[in-house]
Amino acid sequence: VIAVILAAGISSRLRPLTADTPKCLLRVGNTPLLERILQSLHRNHVRECVIVTGFHKEKIEDFVQSLSLPITVSFAENPLYATTGNNYSLWSAHALVSGREMLVLDGDILFDSRLLTLLMHSPHKNGLILRKTSHLGAEEIKVEVGESGSVRRIGKEIDPAAAVGESIGIEKFSADTTRILFETLDRRKGRNEFYEASFQEMIDGGVAIHAVDSSGLPCMEIDTFEDLTAANELAQKIP
Repeated sequence: VIAVILAAGISSRLRPLTADTPKCLLRVGNTPLLERILQSLHRNHVRECVIVTGFHKEKIEDFVQSLSLPITVSFAENPLYATTGNNYSLWSAHALVSGREMLVLDGDILFDSRLLTLLMHSPHKNGLILRKTSHLGAEEIKVEVGESGSVRRIGKEIDPAAAVGESIGIEKFSADTTRILFETLDRRKGRNEFYEASFQEMIDGGVAIHAVDSSGLPCMEIDTFEDLTAANELAQKIP
C-alpha cells in the first residue's frame, strides 16, 4: 500500500501563522502535523508515501528530509494550488500511485494512529474513517450511509439531519478502485471542488465505499484558530 498526503493548500484562515508556513508544518502538541501523520504511517507499517505540495513546497521537502523515519517519500506538485480544490491535488499524484492500493490522508488532520489500523484491517476493500456526531454544520464533509454500512452520499452540501457523521479525511482504496478514482478525477480536475465529488460519482456508478467507525478514537480537522486550540488540547489524549 502507498499513502498520499495532501499538503498543497494556502490555509488562509490560519494566517498569519500560515503566511509563510504550510499548515501541515504547524505544531500541534509540540509536534508538526506532518510528522505526526508520517509517524502514524510508520506505526502501521506503511513504507511508501507521496506528499502533494504546492504552497512553500520547499519547506515541506526540507522538513521531510530532516526526519529519520524509514519511509520512502516522493513528492508530487500541484502548481495550481492557489486556484484549485483538493481534487486537483489528489489528481496530481496519479502518475506515482494510479493502479496501486492507496491510502489518502488530508495533511491538516490530527488523529490517533489506531484509526489507520482500523481502516487498513477493515474487511472492505474501499473505506473511509467516519466520525459519528450529530453536531454537524456547513463546513464538515457529511456522510450518509445505507443499511450495509456503505456510503450513500458524501459532501458538504448534505443535510446534517440525514448524515450520521463526518468524513475526517482518511480513506483507503483497492488497486482497481484507485484506477477508477484517477480516471474520475481526470475528468473533473478542471472544477474547483473537493475530491469527495469524485467519490460520489464513483458511488453513483456502483463503487462501494464503506464507512469505518472511528470508535471514539481522537480525530479532527484543523481549519481555524479555534480548531488549532482544540487540537492542542486533543493532542494530550493521543499516545
